[in-house]
Amino acid sequence: MPTPTELGLPPEPAFADDVDRDTALHLYTTMLRARRFEKRAYDLFLQNLVKGTSHLSLGQEAVAAGVAAAMRPGDWTFATYRGHAHTLARGVAMEPVMAELLGRSTGLLAGKGGSMHLTSVEHGMMGSYAIVGAHLTVANGAAWSARLRGTDQVAVCFFGDGTTNIGAFHEALNMASTWRLPVLFVCENNLWMEYTPIADVTAVPRPAADRAAGYGLEPVVVDGNDVTAVYGVARTAVARARAGEGPSLVEALTYRHGGHSRADPAKYRSDDEVTPWLARDPVETYHRHLVAAGVDEAALKEIDGDVMRELDEATEAAKASPPPDLGLVERDVWADGSAAWRS
Repeated sequence: MPTPTELGLPPEPAFADDVDRDTALHLYTTMLRARRFEKRAYDLFLQNLVKGTSHLSLGQEAVAAGVAAAMRPGDWTFATYRGHAHTLARGVAMEPVMAELLGRSTGLLAGKGGSMHLTSVEHGMMGSYAIVGAHLTVANGAAWSARLRGTDQVAVCFFGDGTTNIGAFHEALNMASTWRLPVLFVCENNLWMEYTPIADVTAVPRPAADRAAGYGLEPVVVDGNDVTAVYGVARTAVARARAGEGPSLVEALTYRHGGHSRADPAKYRSDDEVTPWLARDPVETYHRHLVAAGVDEAALKEIDGDVMRELDEATEAAKASPPPDLGLVERDVWADGSAAWRS
């Protein structure tokens, strides 16, 4: 597997100096909320409190934070089953997300969705999708609705590198480009499609960017561990979409710190591969950058303290919440066929 250097990335993210202080601290806070939440979710999984499996974003927080910061409240996010960070990045509080992971009635979906189906329409978080590639076409539908209604809303769709070899990826890109839909496709390329290196099963080196030209799009590659670079690229792409200039495809190079899911120890990855990627940790390297840029360490510690208080309160509230009523099983289920849906 290629090292960061072999992919053309610097030993550490470069980070832009032209991001204003408020935005810089917002980006840092968003990443830190995701990092602390994911670590806590991992601990609760080991305690058998998280229902089902979970797919963590540890190491990939900069993608969610950078793109979300470029969006407006009315825009839409569509994510994969690795969607905790994207949900939090859109402003959802930790407590209902944690309660959903624990299968409690106070969860985002009253405990019925779980880790892989987080949804908060009021925050523009239009769902996490467990079927690989399925949500790209759904994002197109949302973007098309914005066109029909004459709004300037933008749909943003996140997916993993493995999705680029799914038919829905190519169908969605072709339709979005042909119809000039206001949608941004973001490939979170962490180099592994579950347990298989993406490079082993893909004919081109860059699984997303190298396919862009086939749909009339520019090949855009960004350091997915550099939150300022992601933010800059996302701002440009979202502005293009909002102005009616059509879709964009961005490939963000990043790396998951753990296995594909919590059931995966990731022993198929060598230390020589993992070590240089861990050195490019997006949260730790940005912390060092902010301090070097003049941000008081005490201010960053205060942010961490606020995040931990929110996390601790969310955890205890979720653990104390009751399980959902069994009657929930019969809600949100259509039994009459497509001609007469009822709930």
